[in-house]
Amino acid sequence: MNTTTQPASPPPPDTGTEASPAERNLQIHLRKIPLLAELSDEEIIRVKADLRVRQYAKRDVVLHKGGHGDGLMFLLAGQLQVVDITEDGRAIGLRILAPGDFFGEIALINNTTRSASVVAMTDALVAFLPAPTAMHLFSHSPSVARQMLQHLAQKIQRDSEFRALLSINNTAKRIYTYLVLMQKKQPDGTVVENLPTHQDIANMINTSRETVTRALLTLVQQGIVQKEPHRLVIKNPEALQKLVQS
Repeated sequence: MNTTTQPASPPPPDTGTEASPAERNLQIHLRKIPLLAELSDEEIIRVKADLRVRQYAKRDVVLHKGGHGDGLMFLLAGQLQVVDITEDGRAIGLRILAPGDFFGEIALINNTTRSASVVAMTDALVAFLPAPTAMHLFSHSPSVARQMLQHLAQKIQRDSEFRALLSINNTAKRIYTYLVLMQKKQPDGTVVENLPTHQDIANMINTSRETVTRALLTLVQQGIVQKEPHRLVIKNPEALQKLVQS
């Protein structure tokens, strides 16, 4: 990921390109966004009127670390990665965002600068909700306030689990633990959806791409996982858990 040519800290609305009216009509289904799903019709109309939709190409920077928290963002389509840029210019992946996720809430609530950057992993469509409208929802909509509290509690737990993961000395075990944290139960089995590239996984857990490739190949050869386009099927979750605990 190239991080050496990023601008200083432009605000989110000035990046990306405007989405066409057709894309707005097709993509903005606000009630499919969990945070907004229980809003009244009146609130939905107000939110939709204030939203600004932007398109981003793969590897575009959606948010810059250090930028002002002037709004709340929703990912409508595509995939984004939250990254922290180190002093030597390396990008450390923190988490992956999928459609329906929101981001930028911490800087908005605290009225501080953004603590991380967000980069498009694919072509993406992002909606920007200005701070006044977002803060009104936080303080006047019980459903939004409740879900925001749940989100922040889950974020604290996830960050704690991730710090514990990074403290593991054995790199293979670190990779296995990452897969356990990312796996979800689906009707067709236990899977890791929207599997990041080997390089992105390596960036997130502080190892090399080659190490990630070797570890996943070992799991495939042992029949523990099966690789599919853009996802990983965990065929034997118990065996994977044993590798983590061993």
